[in-house]
Amino acid sequence: MAGRCCNKRGGGKIGLSKRVAFLFLIIVLLGLTGGCWSRKELSETAIILGAGIDREPDGKVRLTLQIARPAAFGATEGGGGGGGGGAMVGTVWVVSGTGETVFDAQRNLSLQVSRRLYWSHNIILIFGEDASRQGVREVINFFSRSPQPRETMWVGVAKGKAEELLTSHSAMEKSSAQSLGFLERMKAGLFVEYKDFIRDLACPGTNPVAPRLELLYRGRHEGPVMELGPGYHKEAVLTGAAVFKDDRLVGWLDESETRGLLWLRNLIKKGAVTVPSLNEPEKKITMEIIRSKTKVDPYYDGEKASFEVQIRVDGMLIEQQSKEVFTDPEVMAALKKSLAADVERKARSALEKARDDYAVDVFGFGEAFHRKYKKEWPALKEYWDEEFARSDVDIAVEVRIRQSGMQAGRLSIRRGAER
Repeated sequence: MAGRCCNKRGGGKIGLSKRVAFLFLIIVLLGLTGGCWSRKELSETAIILGAGIDREPDGKVRLTLQIARPAAFGATEGGGGGGGGGAMVGTVWVVSGTGETVFDAQRNLSLQVSRRLYWSHNIILIFGEDASRQGVREVINFFSRSPQPRETMWVGVAKGKAEELLTSHSAMEKSSAQSLGFLERMKAGLFVEYKDFIRDLACPGTNPVAPRLELLYRGRHEGPVMELGPGYHKEAVLTGAAVFKDDRLVGWLDESETRGLLWLRNLIKKGAVTVPSLNEPEKKITMEIIRSKTKVDPYYDGEKASFEVQIRVDGMLIEQQSKEVFTDPEVMAALKKSLAADVERKARSALEKARDDYAVDVFGFGEAFHRKYKKEWPALKEYWDEEFARSDVDIAVEVRIRQSGMQAGRLSIRRGAER
């Protein structure tokens, strides 16, 4: 009896060892046979860097793609039409196609491309002005369903056609899409990622905004001229913000108003504030922003909403063209007041343009109201823009200067004639 029990026990150990060895073998084989079934060969892939959406007069969608050319050579600029060949612009190829929907346009466009379109490296999605005014919800639907485009690509609106922006040059980078992408990293203005754009589109209490992109013709004289002459090239630049009501473009903010928008949305992380000198208005004083914080407090009396906005700015004096001595407390207090007034002026100009001219909340005030007045919100959210348009908003700005520079006043340098 004891012997039979020992044999059974020993056989169990052998069986367990075999099962462990067999399991280990399966794991090893799975690692070896996983393969590269989803691999994408560079030589077979068309890497998209930028995409643009325009509307044709007949209502069709025009999709324009800026595609990287790894082996760029002999690049010449041409027209980026939808029917033939596209345009070679530096190290990228710009091609476009039309269709009834975005996907239909992509299928028609792919007939011009010898490689598989690859969206995962796309930097920017640009809506043309006409497409934006007609509504972007259908476009959003396509990109939200597609697995390749990243939610971190950023969204812009062209003043004109998106196709023209994507065929422009960049003086510093290899493509206009990369140039705009580097501006985003530098936080040199308003930048909106795709995920934030669709969040604002879906969320009651706010409306989307996006940077306004415009062609600047650089050369001997800079400006938005209509025709290129010798020595000029086209370059895409940021010139303000596009304001949406739901999914439709309703208007623009200029650069000063866009700065105010950033203050109100608590999006100022770096930058500068420049004001006239206290005693010599033709000369300037600049404060570099170290940090800033915007706080929005909503109030509701049962009939009307109101808001108190507090903006606190910490900075250091970085440049002074005048001769004030900022060790004097009265002079420093006057400078802080002047800097605070500049911030308030820009914030109020953005508020008045959005609230009074466009009747839209693009600042997220509705979200702040919702957080505080959860019971009242359901009755107001469906017509929040109208409620916001008649609201009162008080803006208070506090400026704190952490450093006034190593010098008590402006450095005096003798001119050659005075020596």
